Parts: sequence; C-alpha cells; structure tokens
Amino acid sequence: MMVKCDLCIKNGTIVTGSDTFQSSIYVKDEKILAITAAEDETYEAEETIDAKGLHVLPGLIDTHVHSRDPGPTHKEDFYHSTRAAAAGGITTLFEMPNTTPPVDNETHFALQKDNLSSKAAVDFGLWGICLGHLNNEKLPALHKQGVIGFKFFWGYAVHEETFQLMYNYKPGMEKVIPPFHDGEVYEMMEHVAKTGQIFAVHAENNDLIQTLTDRVEKRGGRSYEDLLEGRPSLTEFLTVQTGIAMARATGVRFHVLHVSSGDSVEIIRQAQREGLPVTVETCPHYLFLSAEQYDEIGSTMKVYPPVKYKKDQEAIWEGILDGTISSVCSDHAPHTSSEKDGELWSIPAGMCGVETLAPLMLNAVSEKRITLNRFVQLLSEEPARMYGIAPQKGTIHPGSDADFTFVDMEMEDKIDINKLHSKSKVSAYHNFPVKGWPVRTIVRGKTVMDKGSVTAESAGCLVTPAAKGDMLYE
Repeated sequence: MMVKCDLCIKNGTIVTGSDTFQSSIYVKDEKILAITAAEDETYEAEETIDAKGLHVLPGLIDTHVHSRDPGPTHKEDFYHSTRAAAAGGITTLFEMPNTTPPVDNETHFALQKDNLSSKAAVDFGLWGICLGHLNNEKLPALHKQGVIGFKFFWGYAVHEETFQLMYNYKPGMEKVIPPFHDGEVYEMMEHVAKTGQIFAVHAENNDLIQTLTDRVEKRGGRSYEDLLEGRPSLTEFLTVQTGIAMARATGVRFHVLHVSSGDSVEIIRQAQREGLPVTVETCPHYLFLSAEQYDEIGSTMKVYPPVKYKKDQEAIWEGILDGTISSVCSDHAPHTSSEKDGELWSIPAGMCGVETLAPLMLNAVSEKRITLNRFVQLLSEEPARMYGIAPQKGTIHPGSDADFTFVDMEMEDKIDINKLHSKSKVSAYHNFPVKGWPVRTIVRGKTVMDKGSVTAESAGCLVTPAAKGDMLYE
C-alpha cells in the first residue's frame, strides 16, 4: 500500500555521532516517518530534495544565545538572531534568561514564550535565571513550565529594582545587590538539584577580578595583556573548583559555560573521572582565537571570560578530543559596531556567533582536527541528551522531529560580516577562510534556509525537556 508523506530526502550521506551511511529519509507531519537504504517506492512524497554530494546531519543546536529580546534590541532581537541561526545551519537555539524582564518566574516565562514565538525562524528553548533569595522559591514553577536549564551569573551584581545584571560592579553602587556569596550559591544549587536540571554558571571570581583589575587600573594598564592580568585563568579556575565541590555536596548537575582556561578543563576532567555530574561547553572564540592574535584581530575579540593564550586553546582542543567537553556553542552576544569601536577597557564584551558557529567547526573538520561524526556529537546529539530534548531533537530516527542540516564539505568561502543576518554585524572572524558550509536548514520538515537564503517567517516553536514533573519537590 502506498504511504503518502510530505517530504523525501534522497541521495544524501547521513551522518550521526557514530555512523555515516547512504539513505533516503521520509517525513510526515513534521516527524521522521522512515529511513530506508534507498529511495522506496512504498512512499509517495509531495516534495523531494536531492541531497546528492551533501552530508545530511541531525539539526544543529546552539545552547547559548543572547538575543536581547526584550531588552537592548537596538543590538539584536529574536527575529534577526533566529534568521542568523537558520543561515548558519542551526535548527534549535536556547535563549539566555538575562532579558528585561529576566526569565525568573512563571509569569515572565509565559511572557517570553509569547514574545519569541511570533518571531522565531527556528525552534527554541528558554533558560531560567537563578537570583538567589529573589527567586529560589519560584524555581519549581519554572521547572514545570519547561525551562531548558537554570543559569547563574556567578560573580555578577543585580539591580535591586529591575533584577538586571551589573557587569562592572563596584562596591558602593546604589540600588545594587552585590554579587551573591558562596552560601547563597550553595542554596541555589540545593534548589536546582531538586528539579534534576542543569545548574549552569558563568564562572569568574568577582573578588579576585576586583582586586587584580584595580591594581592594573592604578598603574594605567590598558592593553589586552593588562585585561588578562585583571581576569586571569585563576578567576575561572577558582569558581569552577568551588562549583565542583558544591556539586559534590548537593548532587546538582553542574555545568560550566564557555570554558576559556586549560586549567579549568583539567579540573573538570578530574571531576568527571570521579563520577561527578559535571559537564562543560566551549565556544569558537576559545578554539580559534588566542591572546597572541590580539594585535591582528583587535577589540572585536573582547568577550568574557576573555580569550586567553595559545596553551589554553590547545588544552581546550584536547578536551574536545577526549570527550571532557561535551558541546560547542556560540555565546552569541551582539553589540553595535559603534559600541565596539572604542578603547579596549571601555567597550562591552561580546560579539555575533550563532551564524558562524557551524562554519568554523566544519572548517575544523576539513582541517581534520575533528571528524564529522564528532561534530554531530558536539552540536546535535550531546546537547539534546544533556538538556532532555532527545530523541525529539538531535538525532535522525523515526519519530524524531524532522530537523536536518545539509552541509557541503567541498564549499569554500570566507566569513563576511556584511552578509551576516544579525541586526549588529560585529565578529572577530571577518575574512576567515572556511571549507565546509551549511547549505540547507530544515526545521520540522520545512526548509528555512536554502543556499544562504533564509526563507522562514515564523516557523519556530518552544521546545521543552521531556520530563517536567515535580521530581524531588513535594
């Protein structure tokens, strides 16, 4: 009997985290219906895509995006960031919670869901924010509503009226709640542990940064080396070390965001060998940039935690290769070109990343730094598994969402900031040569990008973890 379906993908090379094979894929009602060794006459498709010469990957996931919506949307908004994601082969992104208002309670979660759903070109998950005593009791409701995980900006102050993060806190600031002390962080971990979800941290020790930065500023330091002297690897290492110790005590799933230091990778590796629930991600700027390149690239590479030295880059790559690092994400955090065009110490930290994440990592495949199978693990399979959205996302399997990223591993071009789809087009990777590009993005069976042209208007919807029950809460 003939089976009608919506889409057939034929002649492509399917790539998973463990296998590479030729196959045809059939899609019906936004889900993968069947995978066959060859085109199967049993199925009749309304649309057929010939993927000959291309690799077909499970839809890519970017777990760390700041679209600033609502908030300073003159820099970026969700309409633009999700189109940039689609252009870069991303089918699902996770939106960070430090918006205005932040995603700190169930009311703000619902508002953010409604706000973003009408703009999304790709699917999305929502992070919830941890604000200590300000919202500890509200975490169970956020968990039940389906946050993808909980984020804590360790070392950052909070405005007492707006609950916005204060990135350059100085003692004595008015209407500001100082950075939370370790006892308060411990209590946050206890609350998140009861949900079974990830407690993810921006890991920098504020006390040490304050002391070292004051020392540098008093002697007039303004170079990139001075910036690193004020925010050395030790500031990240100390926070990671404390977090691991607290995770051991509380049982929370502790996740280190955007790791930048080789020393941090090593202590995380040791924690994993001990069997602790500790995971870590990194970003392209820590894999492809180093302090030694600052004179060549300039202030566009300013991010927090800052890009460190070649030795740190090499240690992070080792963490990619041995499995210590489970995912690579963008930390997409745009600022306008005028905001980034200034003196190093005064300009904000952050840049575009969601559109260049996959091309940069595919170029690493072309250079044989990683295999394409490892690429799929880092950008599809592991993120979906870690955040509880597998097998809906991150896999090519019957019943899963029909999310696919087609890549042409022979295509060569340079990253051009003028072609980026973000509202602000600031990137440290301008003119970087790349071999291996996403050429088609399909979200739940619908093409949202084809050969660099973004076709979607509002194809995306909210994705939540599979289990959202009470867990350990009573």
